[in-house]
Formats: sequence, C-alpha cells, structure tokens
Amino acid sequence: MARPLRIQYPDAYYHVTSRGNERKQIFSDEKDHKAFLERLSLSLDIYHVSLLAYVCMPNHFHLLVTTPEGNLSEFMRHFNISYTSAFNRRHGRVGHLYQGRYKAFLIDADHYLLEVSRYIHLNPIRIKKDFSAISLKETWDELLKKSTSSLRGYLSVNNREDFVNYRVVLGYMGGDTRKGREGYRQFIQWGIEQEIENPLALGKGHSVVGEDDFIQWVKERHVSKNASRREQPALRKLGKGYSPEELIECFSHLMGKSKEGICQRGSHSLERSMLLEMLYRFCEITQPEIGKLVGGIDYSTVSQARRRLQIRLEREPKLKKRFDSVSDQLMKLSRKKI
Repeated sequence: MARPLRIQYPDAYYHVTSRGNERKQIFSDEKDHKAFLERLSLSLDIYHVSLLAYVCMPNHFHLLVTTPEGNLSEFMRHFNISYTSAFNRRHGRVGHLYQGRYKAFLIDADHYLLEVSRYIHLNPIRIKKDFSAISLKETWDELLKKSTSSLRGYLSVNNREDFVNYRVVLGYMGGDTRKGREGYRQFIQWGIEQEIENPLALGKGHSVVGEDDFIQWVKERHVSKNASRREQPALRKLGKGYSPEELIECFSHLMGKSKEGICQRGSHSLERSMLLEMLYRFCEITQPEIGKLVGGIDYSTVSQARRRLQIRLEREPKLKKRFDSVSDQLMKLSRKKI
C-alpha cells in the first residue's frame, strides 16, 4: 500500500485526523472528552504546536494545527499515545485505540485555511443526511449544541478555550473582532446552505491541499529526493507539469533519440526503462497505461523493467547520478510549463 508523504517544516499548517480501530468509538462520555482535551492541551504545550480548530466525533477527531518547529510527527506520537493510555486505563482495555497511523494533509494556508476550518466545524452535521430536511436555524442550533468543537469560541469570546488559537483563522476574516467573528459565523452558515464540497479532496493521493504554485514549492523545498518506494505514488502525484505525451517528447529530446527509437518493440534499452520510470513518477497513469504508450507492451513487462532498473540504480552509482540528472532536468522543464 502506498504511504502518504510526511512533509514537515517550520510554520507548516496541517489538517490531522485519527479514526478508532475497526471504526469503534474513541469517546464514550464527557469524561473521555475531558481527558482527550487535557492531553491535547499538554501535548500542544510540550511541542509548541498551535491548535487552530478541532472537533471530536464518536469514532474520530479532526485537528487544524500549525507547527512552528516543524515537529508534527513528534507531537502526534506523544498525543495519540497519551490519550490511548488514558482511555485504556479508564476502560480496562489494552491494545490499539486508533486505526493505523494518523492522517495529515499539508494545507496551503493562504487559499484553504478558512475552508478547512469550516469543514472541521461542520463535521458534526455534514455526516447526518437527515439535516437536509430541516431549516437552517434548526441545523445551526443543533451544531452549536456540540460542546466538543472549537466553533463556539470563534463566535463568542465567552466560550473560548485557552489552548485554541483563534487569531490566525479570524485574521482571514479581518481580525479577531466583533466584525471578524460575525463574518466567520456567516461563512459557516453559508457552508450549511450551499452544501460545500470537502476541500481535503484536493489532497487525495498526495496529501497536499493547495494551489499549483504551493505544491511545486513544497516539492522543490521540502520533499526528499530519497522518498521511500512506498511514498513514490504520492510523490509523483505532486508533479502536475506533464501529460504523458509531453513527458515522452521531453525525455526523447534529452536522450538525443527519437520516440520511436526509444519505444520500439523488442527494445530492452536502458533509456526505455528510464522512460517507464519517469512516466510512473511524473504522470498520473497506471503501469498498463504506460505500456500502451511505450510500444504496446503489457503490464508485467513494464513492472519487470522498472524493477530491473531499480536494482541497477542501487548497485551502480554512475547510473544513479545520470538518472537523477535526467529527473532534475525534467523537473526544471516542468516548472517552466506551470
């Protein structure tokens, strides 16, 4: 299974969620909610992480955070372990509380921070289909009854919690003022009326919710060239500069050969194997689709050629250097196209 990219750097923004193992509840009553928030507050303090929004659902939670020290993994490891221990101790159980690792989306704050905060705050009613049959006022009243969310603190300073930073999100509404809070209220209500789409869908496959220039900046500055093989499917989806046909043309130009010469049937050339790998990394297509583009070869041939290339890259430093050079040149050409 492909592993999502783990991108960490100072002052990054994230949407983070964890779901109960086997979709079981992670909160049974108000005492669990209290224990959860207490340990969340402590972890935020220890790791100097700023919490912008949260919501607790019966079997999962959502957080919107920023990490001044670029330490999301350390923060989440401490927090999830501490709450799991408290929950297990209280309920006399052992074992995992959550289903696998937490999931995190890196957020382009300038374009999507507001939308993600709204998605989090609307989560209690978003999953309830029956709310479509009642009035906006009834839906709004139901939403405000939820005490396990940061929403009420955004609407009234009297309902604020000291471990939530409200200023950042409200800054996009003009500031933490009466006018800004009213603007945020209207922003949330508009989301109920319009049945907005989930902004996190933009990050499916590569875990980055942002505009193309932000995605390119992240890839250039913060994604390791040595990302693991399990991360490669996510990594290649960050590259949006090429269609398969354009990549084949650019690659052929860099190799100084024709497309036909590289892709001809029966060819087992190194260049063709490199092209197969580049298509897999830079374009959002499957191995069967790659095979059709490169001489009409089948899926197994593509897979075997890529595997043989990976083995050679690990064993031959000069070949690895050449491969990385071609990859870098393709990336530079891609940036010029965006």
